[in-house]
Amino acid sequence: MRDPGCARIGRMAETPGPSATRGAAPGRPGAHGTLITVAPTGAEHAKADVPTLPVTLDELVRTARDCEHVGAAMIHVHVRDDQARPTLDLGRLRETVAALRSETNLVVQLSTGGAVTDPEADRLRVLDALPDSASCTMGTVNFGDDVFLNRWEFIVELHRRMRERGIVPEYEIFDLGQLAALRRLLDEHGLPAGGHVHVDLVMGVPGGMPGDAETLVAALRLLPEGATFSATGVGRATLPVLFASLAAGGHLRVGMEDTLSYARGERVRDNAQLVARAAGLARVAQRPPLTPDEVREILGVRLPAGAPS
Repeated sequence: MRDPGCARIGRMAETPGPSATRGAAPGRPGAHGTLITVAPTGAEHAKADVPTLPVTLDELVRTARDCEHVGAAMIHVHVRDDQARPTLDLGRLRETVAALRSETNLVVQLSTGGAVTDPEADRLRVLDALPDSASCTMGTVNFGDDVFLNRWEFIVELHRRMRERGIVPEYEIFDLGQLAALRRLLDEHGLPAGGHVHVDLVMGVPGGMPGDAETLVAALRLLPEGATFSATGVGRATLPVLFASLAAGGHLRVGMEDTLSYARGERVRDNAQLVARAAGLARVAQRPPLTPDEVREILGVRLPAGAPS
């Protein structure tokens, strides 16, 4: 006679439950779907070398709409001046935030990193543009031939000012030791605005951690309990990091800030092409793209204090 318990187990195996049909890592907030962030511009590439790079406000808004249409929920923004050079001009930042809020439903995240040469005072002033979210890099890292400097006191001040304004931070992690710095920050200075910890593992930068599955798994062991994470693969690390993050219940950042190649020997056409690929792979992983409103709920994003409604 067949053991009825075995029959029951067999039926359970044949009939996947909700977590099986929606993807892996059920214990991590938001793991039923995938937050896709687009980083369309960055501060490194020149418009003259990359004609499709969005650098004007009109180009950025058009890019944001296109990327939202194919699955993006958040946009990570660097702005450029009239000569297409990186700038942290507060007027341009405010204009950009207002335009993106008006023309899309995306969560608007400003970079406080700027270019590696930007002074700390200018980087702190970014928060006065009152975005929904802003980056907070958790340590100094060699960035190619340059040094991306982030002193401890500066990190603490970013964290403090974001909490005062109700701006949700995304803690950028370029190396594993920066996760220890994040734990120290939270222990000494408390939870961020929104009450939820979200990190972005930036992988494959020359001078930072490599963009491979082994390193991503090592990083997950160091995440604060209950935290969510996205992962960014720079250059040729784009696809390995994307697959590893999806498999581990993480989220994705893609865009022309991080890669200009779509495939071997094929240049990226535009940012929407990268977002569409990420969204398609997220669906294959049974973790479809999250909507901007779902992301706001998971990350605790609210309109910052003083921002126009």
